[in-house]
Amino acid sequence: MGFLKPDMPVVDFAEWSKGSRSEKIRPMAQHWAEVGFGTPVVMHLFYVVKILLYILGGWLFALATTGVDGFTNVAEWWTEPIVFQKVVLYTMLFEVIGLGCGFGPLNNRFFPPMGSILYWLRPNTIRLPPWPDRIPLTKGDSRTPFDVLLYAALLVVLVIGLFSDGSGPVPALGTTVGVLPMWQIWTILGLLAVAGLRDKVIFLAARGEVYGSFVVAFLFVGYGVDMIIAAKLVCVAIWMGAATSKLNKHFPFVISTMMSNNPLIRTKWLKRKFFERFPDDLRPGPVSRFIAHFSTAIEMLVPLALLFSHGGWPTYIAAFIMLCFHFGILSAIPMGVPLEWNVFMMFCVITLFVGHAEVGLSDITTPLPVVLFLLLATIVVLGNLFPRKISFLPGMRYYAGNWDTSWWCIKPSANEKIERGLVAIASMPASQLEKVYGSPEQAMIYLYKGYAFRGFNSHGKALLTLVHNALAGRNQDDYVITEGERLCSTAIGWNFGDGHMHNEQLITAMQRRCNFEPGEVRVIILDAQPFHRQRQEYRLVDAATGEFERGYVNVSDMVTGQPWSDDIPVHVTWSAEETTRPDRSG
Repeated sequence: MGFLKPDMPVVDFAEWSKGSRSEKIRPMAQHWAEVGFGTPVVMHLFYVVKILLYILGGWLFALATTGVDGFTNVAEWWTEPIVFQKVVLYTMLFEVIGLGCGFGPLNNRFFPPMGSILYWLRPNTIRLPPWPDRIPLTKGDSRTPFDVLLYAALLVVLVIGLFSDGSGPVPALGTTVGVLPMWQIWTILGLLAVAGLRDKVIFLAARGEVYGSFVVAFLFVGYGVDMIIAAKLVCVAIWMGAATSKLNKHFPFVISTMMSNNPLIRTKWLKRKFFERFPDDLRPGPVSRFIAHFSTAIEMLVPLALLFSHGGWPTYIAAFIMLCFHFGILSAIPMGVPLEWNVFMMFCVITLFVGHAEVGLSDITTPLPVVLFLLLATIVVLGNLFPRKISFLPGMRYYAGNWDTSWWCIKPSANEKIERGLVAIASMPASQLEKVYGSPEQAMIYLYKGYAFRGFNSHGKALLTLVHNALAGRNQDDYVITEGERLCSTAIGWNFGDGHMHNEQLITAMQRRCNFEPGEVRVIILDAQPFHRQRQEYRLVDAATGEFERGYVNVSDMVTGQPWSDDIPVHVTWSAEETTRPDRSG
């Protein structure tokens, strides 16, 4: 790949475009296996600079506290509890504004590179309440001035917290600077909760399951070191929850896809090692499977060593391993770019587990930290048992390869209705690609490179196959296949791979605004795999007429396919249409 120019597959466009979808994906997948997405080096450097600016911002906000002095005098203040509190609030602000996960070109965000604040301060954009039929005063899908005020208030209180001084000496925490005023902590939690009940996307974008949990831990400051213990337990819940979610057949596919796209791995022969047998068998190879299992073991076991060791070499070794673990993810600059989260977790390792190594469970004075840990663990368990009900963020499945996904089959006429009907900042993904790359032909190659990325993940084979069911009896060339999360970025302002944001709820909201005709928009919704079942359920929905088919695919069939496979067995359990479908039941 070049410094300024991307490294993309060279194909005879006229000949290539004659192939089926599967045939067109195959050379894109083979190119990915040797090159990755082909992003120019300058793009990765852009994200490196963004990480450095994030670190600088946290540093400066820490120094905005009376009693925390000296830009280079870190050794005097790095373990101050208020510094940790401010880094949590700063990172939540960074994320909920839209500068963190899902930012920029590596998430197919070009014009503009972010949404979030550009949408959520604007009335009449789409909002998605989590339980509109159960929680009073949350019905509807249009953002009101009240919703705008809630979001703005959250931002303001976060900023106030970042410029606040400490409350004064807290002997139990060993600080003379103190901690943030309790009214700020309660206000942030209250605003995040109410805003999240009105629009779940804001809660998810704020990474409420991570930073919200730490803010809850701050409530325990009145019980002395319980705040530090609770924060440590939140970290352990995140690590072990994520590791638990990776005990599946999907995670090796994440590793092979991510590592072949790693900008630090420059040689093609090494990238090929992540696959079974290049170029014909692009399932995860032995190297990918080993990394997947080994990293899962690290994430499951090493946090326990951090929690139960109280300083000395055991703590230092465990901390070093976890720093390497997160740096490994960070250095790969993964798609979706959850970069600052990894930096934050590295900060937690140093500040909580090394800086406060002497504080352990034996010092606990109330059961509240344990209750918080058990609550998070319960959500992880429920999220893995009932993935349709719980987002993959609180379910800690965001690296596990076991995601809720959707593909939207959209006619050009529907695309025009979307452009006219939605209050949005960004144009549709295909339009953005054409603007960036200059021609419909080049944009199509990038579009199919995106299909290849999805195909490398285990669920991609199911999506490719289900297109035939969704468009049975129709000319597939009349439709553009759009990633649900890419459309999500246009429609609601934020996306991070979570299918809970682009399922029937978003379809209904868009249908109300765009009035699609039957057949103009057909959506494939694929649920994640429940932990106790080796299959993933799907639904096919016409935006105008509703659900018309449901069924399931077996994980064992998904993991044996290639990135271009569009013929895995599909088991239809209900169909509202009489159209004859291909027999894909095996």
